[in-house]
Amino acid sequence: MTDQASKALVLFSGGQDSTVCLAWALSRFDHVETVGFDYGQRHRIELDCREKIRAHIAGGFANWAGRLGPDHLLDAGGLREVGETAMTHETEIEMTAAGLPSTFVPGRNLIFIVLAGALAYRRAVPNLVGGMCETDYSGYPDCRRETLDAQMRALFLGMEYPLRLHTPLMELDKAATWALGEKLGGEALTQLVIEDTHTCYRGDHDTRHDWGYGCAACPACELRARGWQRWKKGLA
Repeated sequence: MTDQASKALVLFSGGQDSTVCLAWALSRFDHVETVGFDYGQRHRIELDCREKIRAHIAGGFANWAGRLGPDHLLDAGGLREVGETAMTHETEIEMTAAGLPSTFVPGRNLIFIVLAGALAYRRAVPNLVGGMCETDYSGYPDCRRETLDAQMRALFLGMEYPLRLHTPLMELDKAATWALGEKLGGEALTQLVIEDTHTCYRGDHDTRHDWGYGCAACPACELRARGWQRWKKGLA
């Protein structure tokens, strides 16, 4: 059901999750804008994928094309300067003493939400949509519902603007995310996710698998591949 006369801003990285979230938003809101963040990420190719995905949605999904509004790319380069992580530097992807993968960028989602919230305020957009998930993920504490609720409360207090954060993937595993994409956009969206999105933390967009491109060894690739396999087996 479409939320008439409404607007949303999707935190859009160019990956599988944010692409499914974009499809989810386009099926519900009349006007949908996207925002991405350049933080010196090792897998910067995802920023190039964003343009291709938006172009294919505009040209291949007639019901959504008229709802797709402008894109915004914001500089969040300070995240790279805070400290070396495997997401921003050529270091090994491994578990740290804190019990988190070395791909964890402290405060990343919190900063993204603040920047997106400020942009939404300026553009009079009352809804944010993000692909955060606490069901099938790498354990990042800034993906948890409790964290996000606290952040949105702080944003409301700081801006006095009734901004709502939608997280349609929060309780879904990756198999269910594949299933949701197919439900929203059929085989065409599934193929778009396979061919045009980027998830691999190492930035490998040359090695092709049934589930898309990637190194097949980093945490992001492992989650995506495992979800694909479970979905194809009917376990979503």
